[in-house]
Amino acid sequence: MEKYGGVKGVNGIVAPELRLSAEQMQWWQDAKFGMFIHWGLYAIEGKGEWAMFNNKIPAEEYAKLADRFNPQYFDAAVWAKTAKDAGMKYMVLTARHHDGFALWNSPASYGHFTSFETAARRDFVKEYTNACRKAGLGVGIYYSPMDWRFPGYFAPTELPENAALMKKQGYGQVEELMKNYGKIDILWYDGGWLAHKGTDADAAWFWEPVRLNKMVRSYQPGVVISPRSGWEGDFQCNEGGGKIQGPIINTPWEKCLNLNQVSWGYSPTQNLMSLKEIIVMLVNTVDRGGNLLLNVGPDAQGVIPETHIARLKEVGDWLQKYGESIYGTRPGPFEPKDDVYGTVQKNNLIYVHLLAVGDTLQLPATGRKIVSCRQMHGSQLPFTQNENGIVIQLAQVKPDANVTTLVLETEKEN
Repeated sequence: MEKYGGVKGVNGIVAPELRLSAEQMQWWQDAKFGMFIHWGLYAIEGKGEWAMFNNKIPAEEYAKLADRFNPQYFDAAVWAKTAKDAGMKYMVLTARHHDGFALWNSPASYGHFTSFETAARRDFVKEYTNACRKAGLGVGIYYSPMDWRFPGYFAPTELPENAALMKKQGYGQVEELMKNYGKIDILWYDGGWLAHKGTDADAAWFWEPVRLNKMVRSYQPGVVISPRSGWEGDFQCNEGGGKIQGPIINTPWEKCLNLNQVSWGYSPTQNLMSLKEIIVMLVNTVDRGGNLLLNVGPDAQGVIPETHIARLKEVGDWLQKYGESIYGTRPGPFEPKDDVYGTVQKNNLIYVHLLAVGDTLQLPATGRKIVSCRQMHGSQLPFTQNENGIVIQLAQVKPDANVTTLVLETEKEN
């Protein structure tokens, strides 16, 4: 890092001048729930977004897939409606994954490897960003600076000229995405590491993420940026389907995972999360101060599988009923108790997400006076409050099949 001259923090290079303020981050922290979309050439074979690398497909051979990539049923408005019906507030599309294929008109693309200059002859990023805005959703763009087509990615010090071409492409493409598609709300970097080794921050000497993101801010001053460029970013990531446990995390963060647990990109093999698994993951994340970014993988024709749309609609139906306890909340005032409950708060209300319903619920002491307790869309519940804590009687609770929600009203401050 001495060569780069940056200060390496826990999550990347520290550059406070790049960080958004709490006010600028508020919309994102209020939103809570978004749709991730992994889509590209890899949807054709349906073997996952890492197929080119995992199956050792030569770049020249892989590039032939672009001749077959001509989605006839792609409709970004349908994607946006699916996200809205699921109760999602923003979307993030893989504009370009590690295989190097760009879903937009990208003059900076090495070898013109884009949807605009191959069979489809379309700028899917333009169609997508327009549809997001029309639907009132936050516009997110995923971009991976790494590119398997470049031998220099795997040996940047041994092949510096080739690696420099990849870096030039990366800067050029990020500039295109930030300059040519109107207001972008989220820039979701991935793949800042080199040769699949170390961390994104370890590769900061190469990518120079502070310089890169100063350029981004010149075009998009308020864009929320992920940490995967090597700079620490505006929020932190928790990737994959692992269980969320432990205390509240006092920094903006996001859990991203797959609806279809087989792969991020399209797969004909289906292993969908159940509705309850999604809701439990959502409340466990929100109760600890995070957002949930749930991924779908449309097929080669640009169609999100019907089973995915149906499951997401179930999530949306739950949020229609209980979204008040999710959107616009902040974690606390009580620390979560793993597999039992978590809480969020908004104005003078405390929402308790119950993962297990017993005879009573014991909550820690709080300086706020509780004036009423009820099950959300249910009956009032008896409770006592003293210096030792709060005890709520749950005999009258009718458990929800997914997560049972209680509402505690506190005395309003004068």
